[in-house]
Amino acid sequence: MTERADGRGASAQAPEPGLLDAAATPLGALLRLFDLDRVGADSFRGFAPPAGRRIYGGLVIAQALVAAQRCVEGREPHSLHAYFLLPGDPYAPILYDVERLRDGGSFSTRRVVAKQHGRAIFTLAASFQIAEAGLEHMAPPPAVPAPETLPSEAELLARHAERLSEPVRRFLASERPIETRPVDPEGYFRREGGASGLNVWLRASGRLPDDPGVHRAMLAYMSDLTLLDTALMRHGRIVMDPGLQVASLDHALWLHRPFRADEWLLYAQESPNAGGGRGLARGGFYARDGRLVASSVQEGLMRPLKP
Repeated sequence: MTERADGRGASAQAPEPGLLDAAATPLGALLRLFDLDRVGADSFRGFAPPAGRRIYGGLVIAQALVAAQRCVEGREPHSLHAYFLLPGDPYAPILYDVERLRDGGSFSTRRVVAKQHGRAIFTLAASFQIAEAGLEHMAPPPAVPAPETLPSEAELLARHAERLSEPVRRFLASERPIETRPVDPEGYFRREGGASGLNVWLRASGRLPDDPGVHRAMLAYMSDLTLLDTALMRHGRIVMDPGLQVASLDHALWLHRPFRADEWLLYAQESPNAGGGRGLARGGFYARDGRLVASSVQEGLMRPLKP
């Protein structure tokens, strides 16, 4: 499946699985996906891993942020707001068109529209600001065990294989670019529901380049990983459960302070509401020293399917 630079068909062929470098680590392959091709003054082309039925939303958020960052100089992003319009086709390239909405004395605004097959599948608005000093405060992190004291995913798989569904077992057994350590792994097994929140330590599975833009893209990628699980756990469910239609609807991210995405970050999440087939979740990313470095909010579809 191909797409022209104007989004209406032919020219760029999506890479075959082997072209994403089978010898590379999963993290290396992901970093390659962040390295968008420039196809116009403010237009970029990206790809997704050619597998599955749809593109992981966090990848589209990250790539759209990369595109927006490439169209701003001397200012760093502090917030982004996104809507998922259509499921992404993992076998087709994604065209990211950036619109320069405003450049003021302190702030710049960019709008990014992601297209496939001539249709918009995703839109993002990002705001950028010059570096400034000002008043500061932040909410403290929850008191949780250090990541080194928690079981790895391989250890969780070994301990709980018989309690896990086949999709979850495959997920935990696969190599991935992000290492995760849930503070309360039992939350994934409780079927009575009622979990008030979800705390997970996250980091890239290897060393990242020092470019802050890469770390921001990686955090944007990570921010979509577990938010919907946070809402579903209130009802004793998780994203991979059968009998559910689950999808991200919108996503917001605020970047507060410098961080490294290849160092442990605590993702403290809660879900204040669900209704109408949708669930709302919000989270904060904390560095090891207790600094709140980013905040996120997402509403997602969590619709039980009829038998």
